[in-house]
Amino acid sequence: MRDLAVDAAVSGGNGRYTAELVPDWSAWGPVGGYVAAILARAALAHGTLPRVASLSCHFLSVGRFAPVDVEVTTLRQSKRAESVRCAMRQDGTAVADGLIWLAADHLDGLRHDVATMPDVPDPHELRSFAELDPDPDPPPPPMWNSIECRPLVWHEDLENRPDSDPYYGAWYRFPGHTTDDMARQLVILDTIAWAAVWSTHPPSSGFIAPNLDLNVQFHRPAVESEWLFGEGTADVAENGLIGFRNRIWSADRKLLASASGQLICRPVRA
Repeated sequence: MRDLAVDAAVSGGNGRYTAELVPDWSAWGPVGGYVAAILARAALAHGTLPRVASLSCHFLSVGRFAPVDVEVTTLRQSKRAESVRCAMRQDGTAVADGLIWLAADHLDGLRHDVATMPDVPDPHELRSFAELDPDPDPPPPPMWNSIECRPLVWHEDLENRPDSDPYYGAWYRFPGHTTDDMARQLVILDTIAWAAVWSTHPPSSGFIAPNLDLNVQFHRPAVESEWLFGEGTADVAENGLIGFRNRIWSADRKLLASASGQLICRPVRA
């Protein structure tokens, strides 16, 4: 079980940082949410404010599982908010670029919360992937060795399942995690977009759809919440693009983060 607090860590200073892309966070390459978490960690290391308010990340190429360099530039700084640009490079090749707003803690401001989580079972009422499919063929990507997922819906025969909307909901737990709540949320928000698409298209569709970008607004932390509920929708797929809207909820059913972005369809290689 990997710890994202360790695997998304950065070192360095003065706007130049390094990190290591760990193969345990692999799907079609380094998971986009994991890459975004490294950018966010570099932003926090460079900036003067303690929390990430929002993040917009463009995924530019598939990185190798090797060291990466992250250059961070301050664009705007005040006592309440700070904007930074983070550029991840690997041997001169652009891997990802991010624009990140940092915010001060305990800010005074207006308050309301009308977000309502869907009426779903608690995680202990559902079965995990390991229980639903003890011997999967092919085996899942390495990232799932460090994540326990309990989906709302499970179909034994994906090719012949009933028609369904492009929606996916599941409870997630990171058994090896310690303190990096933001990284957990980013990994779920990134991966659940494709899960929503997969809910309505069979594996034999002939396409995969990697994320072009990931745009996240963080509402509140939930470090103490062992389980996180993620839900994703992909309402429109047309002309090779698939738009998505995703959300993360805590175990006590508080909205933690909202996300959006675009997937781009690519033919599956033989």
